[in-house]
Parts: sequence; structure tokens; C-alpha cells
Amino acid sequence: MTDCVFCKIAAGEIPSETVYEDESVLAFRDINPQAPTHILVIPKEHIASAADISPESGNSARVASCFEAIAKIARSEGLGGGFRVITNVGEDGGQTVRHLHFHLLGGVKMGDSLTGVLPHRQGV
Repeated sequence: MTDCVFCKIAAGEIPSETVYEDESVLAFRDINPQAPTHILVIPKEHIASAADISPESGNSARVASCFEAIAKIARSEGLGGGFRVITNVGEDGGQTVRHLHFHLLGGVKMGDSLTGVLPHRQGV
């Protein structure tokens, strides 16, 4: 998709602080971190949102690759005590970029509530 900022990042047209990349997944640090570790994990192939994942589309394997990458990244970032993975879907769900992406948040003890979505921000 030509006007998608995450497609442009995946294509190398917009710089990012890459922390992981393979043939189907790119992960980079969020420019507005909400936790000490805040990494965005995206499929390189454009998928608009989690609402567009289906067996018929053939994109389920791309999502599985994202979660395999998340596990690797969490280990490499030292998040053995735990982390949170969030994806927003659609306008009402808070999705601001229409390209499927997962927020990997860690480095701080998360609260029990998902209201407001963000962890308690000590020292961030």
C-alpha cells in the first residue's frame, strides 16, 4: 500500500530503530514509548488490522510469524519477568495506523487494568 507509513518503514523508505527483521516481520522501537520497552511488531505484508485475518485470506501464517518474533524479541530485550502485547483494531479500538501491528510493552510491572491500555509509567 503506497500511503501506509508502516509499509514505507518496512520498505526502508522511512527510517526506524529496527530491533528485529526477517523475511516476513519487522520490529522497531516506538517513537512515543509508553513503557521502558515499547516495540512495534508488524508483518511486512500489508494487513489492515486483526479484523482482516482469516483462513481464506492466507495471512494467518504472517500473524503467527509476528508472535514467533515477539517471543524472540522479548528474550533479547530481557523481558523474562513478563510483558504485554496489544493490538488495536479500528477507530473505536484506537487504531491510528491501518496496518496490523502489535505493541510489545515491558520493562515495568504492568497494572491489572487494561482501561487506558497503558501500564503505570514509573520512570518513563
